[in-house]
Amino acid sequence: MQSPLLFNMNIGTQKPESIRNTATKCPFCDRESLTDILEEKGDIIWLKNKYPVLADAFQTVLIETKDCFSELSEYSKDHLYTLIDFGLQAWEKTIESGDYKSVIFFKNHGPFSGGTLRHPHMQIIGFKEADYHENISASQFEGLPIDQQYGIEFNISTKPKMGFYELNILMKDRGKTKELADYIQLSTHFLLNHFNKNCSSYNLFFYRMDETIIAKVVPRFAASPLYVGYSFPQVASNIDAVAEKIKSLYL
Repeated sequence: MQSPLLFNMNIGTQKPESIRNTATKCPFCDRESLTDILEEKGDIIWLKNKYPVLADAFQTVLIETKDCFSELSEYSKDHLYTLIDFGLQAWEKTIESGDYKSVIFFKNHGPFSGGTLRHPHMQIIGFKEADYHENISASQFEGLPIDQQYGIEFNISTKPKMGFYELNILMKDRGKTKELADYIQLSTHFLLNHFNKNCSSYNLFFYRMDETIIAKVVPRFAASPLYVGYSFPQVASNIDAVAEKIKSLYL
C-alpha cells in the first residue's frame, strides 16, 4: 500500500477560502500581485502555487480566466480549446522534465469538490515519490458508450473509481484535443444543469496511460460511507438512462 501524502497544516491554515466565504479577497483576481509565473497565454496564467501544502511535490496552479465567476461549462469554444491545449502542454512538459515519479492534472469546482477558491483554476502537481498509477486501473475508464469518433471515446463508467456516475473521455489520437475539450465541456454543463438539481460541484481529472490521455468528470456530493470506510465503489442502476439523456440533449 502506498504511503499517504504529507499535508503541511501550517501552510494549509493560511490558504484563502472563497467558495464558502464570499467575503474573502480572491488572490487570482489581483493579477498584478501574482508571482512565480511559469507561462502565460492571453488570460491564462500558469504559476507556482503560493501555498505548497504537500511535501516532496512541485505544486502549480493554472488560472483559467480573468472572470472570477465564470466556469468551464460557459467558456467560448475559442477559450475552451486554448485552455485545454495549454493545460495539456503544461502537464506534459512537467512529465517530460523527468523530475517526478508522477504528475497529476485536475480541477475542482464547487463546495463539495475539495477546492477552496471560487476563481476557475486547475492544478498540476509533480510528485517526487508518489505514483498515482498505483491507485488506478484501466477498468475504471471502461463504460457504456455515449459517443465515439476515430481516436476518441466518450462513456459513462460501468466500473467507477468511486461512483455513482463518472464520465470518461479517452483520447488515443493527440490530434483530437478539440473533441476532448468539447466532451469535457459537455460533461460539466450536463452535470451542473441537467443531471441533478442539487449538483453544484464536480472534479475533472486527467490521466495518461501508455499513449492514451483520459479525462474523468465526476459529480461531487457527500462521499458514500461505503467508499470512505471500505473503499467500495458503487455504480448506479440507471447509467443507461443517463447516457441516453446526454445523447438527447447534446449529440
